[in-house]
Amino acid sequence: MTSKRAHISFEFFPPFTSKGQKSLLKVAKRLNTFKPEYFSVTYGAGGTTRERTYETVSSLCQFGYTTVPHLSWGADTESEILELLDRYAQLEIGRVVALRGDLPSGLGNKQNIRYAKDLVNLIQKNHPSWLVEVAAYPEVHPDSNNQHQDALYLKEKIDAGASGCITQYFYNTDSYFYFVDLCRSLGITVPIIPGIMPITNQAKLEDFSKKAGAEIPRWLTKRLNDYEPESEDLIQFGIEFVSRLCERLLAGGAPGFHFYTLNKAKSSESIAENIGFLENI
Repeated sequence: MTSKRAHISFEFFPPFTSKGQKSLLKVAKRLNTFKPEYFSVTYGAGGTTRERTYETVSSLCQFGYTTVPHLSWGADTESEILELLDRYAQLEIGRVVALRGDLPSGLGNKQNIRYAKDLVNLIQKNHPSWLVEVAAYPEVHPDSNNQHQDALYLKEKIDAGASGCITQYFYNTDSYFYFVDLCRSLGITVPIIPGIMPITNQAKLEDFSKKAGAEIPRWLTKRLNDYEPESEDLIQFGIEFVSRLCERLLAGGAPGFHFYTLNKAKSSESIAENIGFLENI
């Protein structure tokens, strides 16, 4: 790693139970060893986890962790978003991840969707000092027809005031590097942080990837077939493979990583240690 410490952040989802909340706090304590820039907490489709997200953010803040809530339109109204922003302001939150978000099943169609650039605008208008992260898609958003148009949509979010991007996860470094080159050619200068998904469960990974439009290389799928589901051997292979992926990204100029932890510490912890984050604290 370079002398300048790379970005590192960890993403959680809001637990469903008090037991899950206690478990998450233990995970956060372990991952805080790496002095992350922040922990982030996801926001369910159409605000379905609104209160659980808020409670999780509040809990992490109480333990002194810098925490960033995700926020999306989904089925929420502007007044509901503004009310939630005010509640986060009371927690002294100064950063959010702004997403378009999806509508919950049965609540309308694409005509009802408002876009992330509009949410960025709303946040910047009401909390101009806040930093706003947005999503980027090296392998192209599932709803986009081509990568150039997708990158132009990203530029609209940056022009609206976003200060950085977190990418969807990927397992092909070329997809990231070509995407960054395209973004720079369009005048996008903000950091583009690779999203990193550890490999711990093949079935869940395939399900997530299908929904997210993330590609799992054929050879990797076949290699994962060599292992028993959720076995220690599969987890260790995933740690080794993703660690090498991260090393190639750092060598190519990636500014750091955002880990999709799935509320578990081991794999993200091992990968971060393998690529030298403990050495640079």
